[in-house]
Amino acid sequence: MDLQRRINAFSKLGLFLGQFSDSESEKKDSNASNTMFFDGFKHQIKLAKESNGWFTKENIYFALESWSKILNNNSIEQWLSKYNFNSVEEKEIAIIMAGNIPMVGFHDFISVLLSGHRVLVKLSSNDKHLLPYLAKYLEHIEPGFKGKIRFTEEKLNDFDAVIATGSNNTARYFEYYFRNKPSIIRKNRNSVAILKGNESKEELEALSDDIFRYYGLGCRSVSKLFVPKDYNFDAFFNAVYKWHPIIHEAKYANNYDYNKAVYLMSEYDMLENGFLMLKEDESYASPIATLFFEYYNDLDHLRQKLTEDKEDIQCIVSKDFMQDEVLFGQTQKPQLWDYADNVDTVEFLLKT
Repeated sequence: MDLQRRINAFSKLGLFLGQFSDSESEKKDSNASNTMFFDGFKHQIKLAKESNGWFTKENIYFALESWSKILNNNSIEQWLSKYNFNSVEEKEIAIIMAGNIPMVGFHDFISVLLSGHRVLVKLSSNDKHLLPYLAKYLEHIEPGFKGKIRFTEEKLNDFDAVIATGSNNTARYFEYYFRNKPSIIRKNRNSVAILKGNESKEELEALSDDIFRYYGLGCRSVSKLFVPKDYNFDAFFNAVYKWHPIIHEAKYANNYDYNKAVYLMSEYDMLENGFLMLKEDESYASPIATLFFEYYNDLDHLRQKLTEDKEDIQCIVSKDFMQDEVLFGQTQKPQLWDYADNVDTVEFLLKT
């Protein structure tokens, strides 16, 4: 199966995913194999929601819509145009997926298959419904994928390279266990935002999406702010208020109440607005319902600090601050060429 056939198949998958929306899922007769797969995938969405309290319908549909927008021939061809696929020797690539947000390992999955390899997937128990069904859809619309996609709940065996995503603790295990295999091992990362005090209401409202989408559970979720000394948080709190209904969701509310109690008993200084707490802290990883912040005095020193800490940071949200910055409101809308940990997955796969 040549590269163009693989691209065409994923483009059809993008059209399929584009039918599913939080407001209304619309079945389009023109889409390939809808009769067999549309209603079944709606059921898988229901199962995914029921099996993971963090996978709300809104968040699942947001993930599906995001993928539908970039899985098209133009975007895929633009992404892959810089690589040479002429001498790929097909191998078995294992992927160990996280389950923090819906379909979080999907980029690795498509990278392996588009590179011309076979994929062996070990899913997280927190996200086990959506991807296997989409794999069946792919095999149906492009029979060339049959025999190239496997899922397992057992110990991984008979593979040539591995991509594994987990926490800092599991990463140490992965590094030891896969020490004799070509690998990409991903650890904890967090995203930060740089505020200068002159941001518009629209920019701060967009930033709230970077903070609250997926409850802040993704590595692209902003978990910390850097603000100038004597920054006034009133404009920030006003702008993020559109997310206040999140406090009515039980799992989020439980985390808010628990962390607030811990902070109060520990007599930490904090700011809060009824659904988000702001705490001054040097760490990058903040608990759910909490956003850490740190003051800065000099932007040049801040750039140096963030460069030194780059292994802990996924995205830097800012405006006219540094190269490779992400604009406000865009962290959860990556392009196909935006790689996790800034490690080029396709280049790794082509050299394996």
